[in-house]
Amino acid sequence: MSPPLFNFVDAKDKFTASARQALVGKTSKPLIHAFNQFPGNEAEKKTTFDQALRGVLGDQIVEQKASCDEYLSLIYLSISAVTEGICSATTPFLLLGDVLDCLPLDQCDKIFSFVEENVSTWKSNSFYTAGKNYLLRMCNDLLRRLSKSQNTVFCGRIQLFLARLFPLSEKSGLNLQSQFNLENITVFNKNEQESTLGQKHTEEKEDGMEVEEGEMGEDEAPAPCSIPIDYNLYRKFWTLQDYFRNPVQCYDKFCWMTFLKFSDETLAVFKSYKLDDMQASKRKLEEMRASGGEHVYFAKFLTSEKLMDLQLSDSNFRRHILLQYLILFQYLKGQVKFKSSNCVLNDDQTTWIEETTKLVYQLLREIPPDGDQFATMVEHILNTEESWNSWKNEGCSSFVKERPVDDKPKRPTRKRQAPEDFLGKGPDRKIFMGNDELTRLWNLNQDNMEACKSDSREFMPSLDEFFAEAIEQADPANMVEEEYKVVRNPNYGWRALRLLSRRSPHFFQPTNQKFKSLADYLDSMVSKLAKELPKDIPSEEIKTGEDDDDDNGDNLLKDSNDSPSIQSKMVTNQQMDDIAAKLGTQWKMLASHLEMKAAELREIETDSEDVDMQAKLLLVAWQDREGSQATVESLVTALNAAGFSQIADNLNEA
Repeated sequence: MSPPLFNFVDAKDKFTASARQALVGKTSKPLIHAFNQFPGNEAEKKTTFDQALRGVLGDQIVEQKASCDEYLSLIYLSISAVTEGICSATTPFLLLGDVLDCLPLDQCDKIFSFVEENVSTWKSNSFYTAGKNYLLRMCNDLLRRLSKSQNTVFCGRIQLFLARLFPLSEKSGLNLQSQFNLENITVFNKNEQESTLGQKHTEEKEDGMEVEEGEMGEDEAPAPCSIPIDYNLYRKFWTLQDYFRNPVQCYDKFCWMTFLKFSDETLAVFKSYKLDDMQASKRKLEEMRASGGEHVYFAKFLTSEKLMDLQLSDSNFRRHILLQYLILFQYLKGQVKFKSSNCVLNDDQTTWIEETTKLVYQLLREIPPDGDQFATMVEHILNTEESWNSWKNEGCSSFVKERPVDDKPKRPTRKRQAPEDFLGKGPDRKIFMGNDELTRLWNLNQDNMEACKSDSREFMPSLDEFFAEAIEQADPANMVEEEYKVVRNPNYGWRALRLLSRRSPHFFQPTNQKFKSLADYLDSMVSKLAKELPKDIPSEEIKTGEDDDDDNGDNLLKDSNDSPSIQSKMVTNQQMDDIAAKLGTQWKMLASHLEMKAAELREIETDSEDVDMQAKLLLVAWQDREGSQATVESLVTALNAAGFSQIADNLNEA
């Protein structure tokens, strides 16, 4: 008899009733009891339970009788249900999103306080993977509803919560491409005819005549501004905010001249009219101490002309402007990965920035109170920011360092070696040079002096052999593009110069012709050699010494009569393709014997999901690391050790 079909409606009604009962009793036992008693598939019951919880929340929102505490009680129940395994891990986040979407901002503040307090819960294994995207989307939706100027604190809490939730290396929270908030435009009066700065002193004088003596106390009298302010200074000062908003403008020649002129005048005002600590209002300092040090701030600058004199006389305002200069200079001088190639400073710009940076730090130290301490702190923070930029330029590598796992078995060694071990008188007659590579090279041949005198040591090619390919490519009939010619290869050019200095008279002939690059000089030499060298001489195999360099000189030290052994053979690309196809899903068994690290294996798995391509990437990574030591013999040894003897035999036969 087949099992009865799952009844979604009955299950939802029963789970809904148990959820309401659990809310009244503030316990999850009715939920667990109802889930275990109802027959059906585990996945189907979980899906129905999720719908039931969302239905209960929807009824509470529609009735508009529930308070924030009742909403949070339901979310607490969903968290307990996830822990008991009777609910999907995404359900608490869906409930949070529904609540925040339907409530006004003042109640959203209370709900978000609950989200902040439970950040450790969201970071646990049961919730993080399933809910991180929901939390990110929920926070972004809240930020879109909030005003950056009116709800600044709430916006900052959301940003701090995301910083606590996600790891430091989470790339979704990093400004990798160094983008700027170009929407942050500072609005000020750009029409000189509407300016009131010219009438200011006259009005103050008239207003001052109406005040009789004795009507205002000495402490309450406003101190006259000692900084001469006109519309030109006002306009130039606030125009600088556009360069702080978009620093890329400074790389434009015309914009840089404007920025330079306006900055010199602004900094000259700061330097000429310094703030005296005695001028600070004692009453203001006492009020700040009484309020616990809380500062009143605004998210945007106030650009009214009437406030200009007060702003320039305020120490915090001056610090804001000078700090903007330091941040701008750090970006202009720094190495940013995604910065355009045209964004480069010339020598004059670099010199001006260095001199102005010193001036800005000097002005910061002169601003009371605690100027020296503030300047030192700013310098430390900006140095930390440089390290942060370097970390982003290097690809945001993980901060977690894995412990190196040494899988190689340790060979038991004696505390003191016997004389025959290093004098070459032991059974193997092997002389130890103190280094594995030197020992191998020294013992390739029994008589190294005779091996050096062998004819195989003569590897300098003749001119016609070495330049045969270059002459052929220089022929217009062959239609070889410039970028693919061998004379463009720096390695080839270096060896060509050495050969010409030894065997060509043209190398030492003076000439008035100027060459822009080594490739142009070699082109002219190739054309001369093409006219002089005989064309009917059959070209032999070109011996440039390149193969010998790849083998680290192993063949040069062997007897000339010895045939090349498997030790000097490099693994070809075709051989790696064949081996990768045979390894398949077992490529990790070979990885440990090739001494590949765990981080490299994870990178290979990330680069490709195809097992054959993963095996090929393993062999390529091993070849890149070993270089000239990536020989067939080494690979055969690793294959035999990993248990792939059949593949090793096929590689030997090839």
